[in-house]
Amino acid sequence: MKLTSREIAVFGMLSGLMYASKLIMEALPNIHLLGTLIVTITLVYRKKALYPIYGYVLLNGLFSGFSMWWVPYLYVWTVLWAAVMLLPRNMPKKTAPLVYMVVCSLHGFLFGVLYAPAQALMFGLTFKGTLAWIAAGFPFDIIHGISNFCVGTLIMPLTRALSGAERMTRRN
Repeated sequence: MKLTSREIAVFGMLSGLMYASKLIMEALPNIHLLGTLIVTITLVYRKKALYPIYGYVLLNGLFSGFSMWWVPYLYVWTVLWAAVMLLPRNMPKKTAPLVYMVVCSLHGFLFGVLYAPAQALMFGLTFKGTLAWIAAGFPFDIIHGISNFCVGTLIMPLTRALSGAERMTRRN
């Protein structure tokens, strides 16, 4: 997956956009554009989408500290990327937006479950303790899933815009 200098610049900007969007929306618990941006970037860049995703993860660590909360970020966003990569690329135009919104939403609903293995390992939680940890965060996961579905309405417009920008810059 060799990168061009243009891709390095674009991926750096996308990483920064993801981080800035997170900061701007931090006042609202578990409401953000990250899932939408990850789905969009994955639809446009496929495997190379991992670069801006991990750029975002790195920015989080650099500015907020490489602490225990950060460790699950090494895999939790990759799960969403992988789910999108497994979807067929030629879905009907009427079906695709809803499918992407649902996948984005499911990632939000399951965020605590995805985060839990790292918590269990780092804090020595038993299976029962892990389930309690997941249950305690479930109200936030509900907000996360619903907001990801709503914000997911932007996936297709953003994908068209980013794909169009890619086509324009490749012609020049």
